[in-house]
Amino acid sequence: MITSVSIEALAVARGDRPLITGFSLSLSAGEAVALAGRNGAGKTSLLRAIAGLIRPSGGRVVFRTGDDEIEPEDAIARDAHLIGHQDGLKLSRTAWDEVLFQVLWSGGTAASAKAACERLGLRRLLALQVRKLSAGQRRRLALARLAASPRALWLLDEPLAPLDRDQRAVFGELMAEHLAGGGLILAAAHDPLPIEARPVEIGG
Repeated sequence: MITSVSIEALAVARGDRPLITGFSLSLSAGEAVALAGRNGAGKTSLLRAIAGLIRPSGGRVVFRTGDDEIEPEDAIARDAHLIGHQDGLKLSRTAWDEVLFQVLWSGGTAASAKAACERLGLRRLLALQVRKLSAGQRRRLALARLAASPRALWLLDEPLAPLDRDQRAVFGELMAEHLAGGGLILAAAHDPLPIEARPVEIGG
């Protein structure tokens, strides 16, 4: 399991335009970091670079288990989970089939999927096709998939946006439990996270 992530002098560009230059950050097990910054500062691009979805133009991201460095591709495939602006759900599946498929693929179990759905108030929605769910319900389904999967590093891009106050509180409990179990959270959010998190400014 990933126990630390070190971002070393990372640079990210969009086309010919630099978004982030020389960005460094360390994150250890049990710690959360909240990325702040104006729209367009590069928060989403930073998360996508850490997740291996875009290639940095400079610097590197180092994943470790204890003192041992892990190959980025292995660390990401085995131990990282990104929640982006799009929930990444297949609209034609039922909510249960979709969350179960993704959780099993990520190394979780049917029991963990069911428990996460219960926590996020999805039990009565699981027989519906994903296309029939509201934006907030789809986000809760994506978060249930996240909570039920045994992935140490949570990369979250505005995870609270479609959630109401009560749902944010529930997800805050899940985040706190994840950290207590040795997880790591790196989140970009305009709204304050419902947990204690170290603030880091992007493009300030």
